[in-house]
Amino acid sequence: MFSALTKSLASKTTFSEIQTNVLAGLTVGVIALPLSMALAIASGVPPQHGLYTAIVAGIIIAIGGGSKVNVSGPTAAFVVVLLPIVHQFGIGGLLVSGFMAGIILIMMGLGKFGKLIEIVPYPVIIGFTAGIGVVIGTIQIKDFLGLDIESLDGDYLEKLILIVNSLPSIDWQELLIGGLTIVTLLLWPRIRSKIPGHLIALLLGSVTAWLLSYFSQDFSIATIGSRFHYEINGITGNGIPAILPSFEWPWNLPGADGTPIGLSFELIKLLLPSAITIAILGSLESLLCAVVADGMTGKKHNSNDELIGQGIGNLIAPLFGGIPATAAIARTAASIKAGSTSPLASVVHGLFILGSILALTPLLAYIPMASMAALLLVVAWNMSEPKHFIRTIKIAPRDDVIVLILCFLLTVLFDMTVAVAVGIGLASMLFIRRSITITNTTKIEKNHASYGEMPDSIAIYDINGSLFFGSAQKALQAISTVTPNLRVVILDMTEVNMLDMSAIVTMESIKESLAKQHIYLIISNLHERMAAKLRRAGISDKPDEIQFSGTVAEAVVMANKML
Repeated sequence: MFSALTKSLASKTTFSEIQTNVLAGLTVGVIALPLSMALAIASGVPPQHGLYTAIVAGIIIAIGGGSKVNVSGPTAAFVVVLLPIVHQFGIGGLLVSGFMAGIILIMMGLGKFGKLIEIVPYPVIIGFTAGIGVVIGTIQIKDFLGLDIESLDGDYLEKLILIVNSLPSIDWQELLIGGLTIVTLLLWPRIRSKIPGHLIALLLGSVTAWLLSYFSQDFSIATIGSRFHYEINGITGNGIPAILPSFEWPWNLPGADGTPIGLSFELIKLLLPSAITIAILGSLESLLCAVVADGMTGKKHNSNDELIGQGIGNLIAPLFGGIPATAAIARTAASIKAGSTSPLASVVHGLFILGSILALTPLLAYIPMASMAALLLVVAWNMSEPKHFIRTIKIAPRDDVIVLILCFLLTVLFDMTVAVAVGIGLASMLFIRRSITITNTTKIEKNHASYGEMPDSIAIYDINGSLFFGSAQKALQAISTVTPNLRVVILDMTEVNMLDMSAIVTMESIKESLAKQHIYLIISNLHERMAAKLRRAGISDKPDEIQFSGTVAEAVVMANKML
């Protein structure tokens, strides 16, 4: 816990390094400001909640996590998970589920799950991210085209059908501003400017919309100021309230019916699947981001501390109106390129957004919703990584392609809860199957050069690989089939590196079967750790049934004496 901060404080930091980290924090703050608002809107909540997330979670995770340079906040990966929660349980239910996810993340970190999360198969991750990108992109079509749709409810296919049926209601004014924004986003990288492209694109879209509305009364489009309203202490306003995040128990916030959602065991049961999904997805995104950051900086993160830091951040952020957060790869990469070397950059990024709430909220209200949708369309495209998706389909083994496509379809057509469970479950099953195929038993020829000529009454079996619940039966079944004149079976277990309870039970069964046929069993060169497991199970030296030997050559000598 707090390992990134501890390492940074322990190292000698110069004034120049502090200055560089402050500038990196300001740079990534400029990037995170519009993204935080856009991702909150895409998740179904007012934009200020995205800003509160970047402030509270961004600062706390930077201080408490295991990566020096990770920048955390709302991310596109969460949109497909959070939007259904908001529709069903309101913002109160969303923040309660985020609070629960924080507890789960802390438990995962304390349970040393960090390394386990890092080995999630590549096809599973690509399938998830591509599916998330498709869903986010589809949702943004409504605001990008200005379609006359009150709300996009239902599953993905219902939303898609509703969008297609609403295409005749395209608003050319919204499309003009959205198109201008997205063209700027696509062309700006060619200029190779240090100014973030999405900042220029939103600024151009906002100024153009304001000028057109100023010179023409007929020009009117939806903006953050016209779409979102707030009421605080009897004071109402449009857009984003210019107030700091304030403490409030998340269960006191409204549910889907507009009344406080409350806290009950029934609510916890209903939100638990979503909380688990948020925790798993958040851990995947954060540790993947940390691995990418390690490659860019040459440093090494602490995966378990990073999970604990993410958990603390997600535990505290909902108390101040923040939605679930995780490390963001794009923002982290931008921070590193700007010179970030310590958590100070992420802290400064949060403080910059805090200052922006107090100073820039009147201006933020002029940002068009079509421009925000254009920004998210580009984010969705980048997140879906079509080149990697297509390349994996072309070159990956058939099993991996099946996992990829299944995870993609489940994410798009159902939800992330189902996709996470089925995707990781299927990947685990495929791993077990592959492990079974590489575990085998080979019968040694009786004229083997190392052991000399052996009589037909002695059989040697060479067992290779892990003996566990999936492979034990397959690897050991050949031993059960014996010839009439067989009197001694030798098992060469030099290459056996794992033995679980299923394998022990199978060994017991083989021992008993051979004993009934008056056939001796010699287990050769089994690692002491695994031999101790067999002894605890009652499979120990019995001269008339089973013995252990150090080498196969020694076992052959023992077998000849038995005969």
